[in-house]
Parts: sequence; C-alpha cells; structure tokens
Amino acid sequence: MITAEFDYVAPGSLDGALHALADGGEDAKALAGGHSLLPLMKLRFAAPALLVDLRNVPGLRSIEQENGGWRIGALTRHADLQAREDLGVVAQAAALIADQQVRNRGTIGGSLAHGDPASDLPAVLLALEGAVTVRGRAGTREIAASDLFEDYLTTAIAAGEILTDVRIPALAGWGHAYEKFTRRAEDWAMVGVCALVRRADDGTCADVRVAFTNMGSTPLRATATEQALRGGPLDAESIGRAAEQAAEGTEPPADLNATADYKRHLARVLTRRALQQAAGT
Repeated sequence: MITAEFDYVAPGSLDGALHALADGGEDAKALAGGHSLLPLMKLRFAAPALLVDLRNVPGLRSIEQENGGWRIGALTRHADLQAREDLGVVAQAAALIADQQVRNRGTIGGSLAHGDPASDLPAVLLALEGAVTVRGRAGTREIAASDLFEDYLTTAIAAGEILTDVRIPALAGWGHAYEKFTRRAEDWAMVGVCALVRRADDGTCADVRVAFTNMGSTPLRATATEQALRGGPLDAESIGRAAEQAAEGTEPPADLNATADYKRHLARVLTRRALQQAAGT
C-alpha cells in the first residue's frame, strides 16, 4: 500500500533533529532504518505528518567497549551486530532477524524505540538488564530495559526524544542462547526465548535470566523459571522442570499462525532448549 502524505527532513546534527521533532510536535516521528515504522505507514496504522531521518546525524553508529560493558550507537545495523561474536547473545539474536536485506538496513535503536514485543532485540535487552540513553531538548537521561517497554508499541521514550545509544553489560562467564520459532525464516517470531546462565564453581546455577519475545504486550521475564532453576543443579531434568513453568503469567496474543495455548507450549519447549544451550548441557 501507499503511505499517507508526509513531509521529510534529514538534519545533519542531533540538535537539528531534536529541533525538527519539536517543531513537528506529536505528528513528527524519527526515522532510523525504517524497517519498523515504514511497514506501519504503508498499512496506514501510522500516519506521521513529518519524518525526521537520522541517517545524517554523526556519532550514532558505533560498537565500543565501555566501563566493562558495551555501548552501541542507535543507528548500528543488525548486520553490524551479527558480525560481532564478542557481543554474545546480541549477535546471535541479530543474525536471526528477518533476512539479510532487512538486517542490512534495520537498526538496534529503531527496533528498541518501536517497542514491538514480537521483535527479537527488546527481549534480549531485557534479559541482559541493559539500558538505553535518550536525548531531548531538556537534556539526556538513561532508561533501564525494565522500565523501557510500557505497553504494545509503547515505550518510556517521550515525544521529542531520540534514542542515542544502547548499553549492555559484557556478562563474562555467562552462557547464552536465543531460540525462536517461525513459519519462515524471515517471519516475526511466534515465540522467542533469550536465556542467560552463569554456573557456580560447584556446577550449580549461580544465576539465570530468561526473557520472552511475543508472549505478551511487552517483552517479559520468565520469573517462575528463573526462581525454579537459580541455586539448583543444571542437569537436563532440572532444566526441564524449570522450563515447564515458563508460560506462567504470560498472555500471548493469538493470531493466524498460532493460538495462545500453542504459544505457551512453544515457550516451554524453546525455554528448555535455550537453557540447555546456555548451560552447556
């Protein structure tokens, strides 16, 4: 379909982009890679009067180590992420996003700011307990992943603010895995699971984090599974019992691909697989 009519600007600085957003008010939207916003515009689910393209803003595309973790610029493409194995589960999940054409254009900042619970990177950021930095005309602030996703396609990023970078811990000593189930490789995940596991010296589970893609109106942590596994053994039987609790407290949306009950079943199966991979069992 064809989008509704809109104006377009591509400022050459972050301040210029912030001014353009402020002048456009609630009808202005920032444009990063375009693979989240533009499909909604083509379907007329979104109709911004002004697009503020960030492609010419310097300093927003980078991957740097900082304070024992990583700082990733908002315009860093999925293709750049998948090429960096030292990013761990971020690289693994990025390599599974849609197809290579999408990964060559889509950006981490655009995906997180869009806040779609069916996207892969929001759940990964939640499991990593990372954060994003946003800048508005009033200044800069940091938003933790646990506070970022408020509802379906709704984040804590205020109107007129721009996501500038993403911060994640390095998590040395943690095993990781990202599992997703799709009808076709390029489709949105029916369900995705990000698992992080840290073994204690005695082989038990020192800590664990599990987060879901597309199991609710926002990305979710599987707290029941985490509590069941933390402090206990990391054998196949213990992981299986913990994974059986994965769907507790979730409200997955039924759609043409799967019922809510089937998605809960997928959550349990994929959680077991992801935990086994992350634990090295």
